[in-house]
Amino acid sequence: MALTDVQKADVDAPYIDGELIPVPAAAGELIPAGTIVCINADGLAVGGQVAPDLVYAGRAEERADNTGGGNGDIPVLVRRHKAFRWANDGTVTQAALGKRIFILDNRTLTNAAGIDDTTHSPSGVVVMLASDGVWTE
Repeated sequence: MALTDVQKADVDAPYIDGELIPVPAAAGELIPAGTIVCINADGLAVGGQVAPDLVYAGRAEERADNTGGGNGDIPVLVRRHKAFRWANDGTVTQAALGKRIFILDNRTLTNAAGIDDTTHSPSGVVVMLASDGVWTE
């Protein structure tokens, strides 16, 4: 298919680095600074929790208290594209290196059910296991 004259012209598309993004918080949600942030089916930020349908977003850069608000009344600033150290519930071992593991709560990861887990949402990929937690990106 031939390009139109508009499509042939150079363009200066705006961009952001995408490392820090504001995400509208779900109604009634309290997301403490430094904790796991997920996106629910409505595209709203919620704290990390046991749920099968959340998308891991990253780490809350600031506290977001929307406990008295409606969907999207406040944003939470989320840091992405970094490796974060989260607590290990004791089930994440060196064998998980390079693999996606799962969210237990707003600061803890699990691998209790392994790759067949259908009750927890996946977190990032394990990049390093340490005595004080699991590093994922």
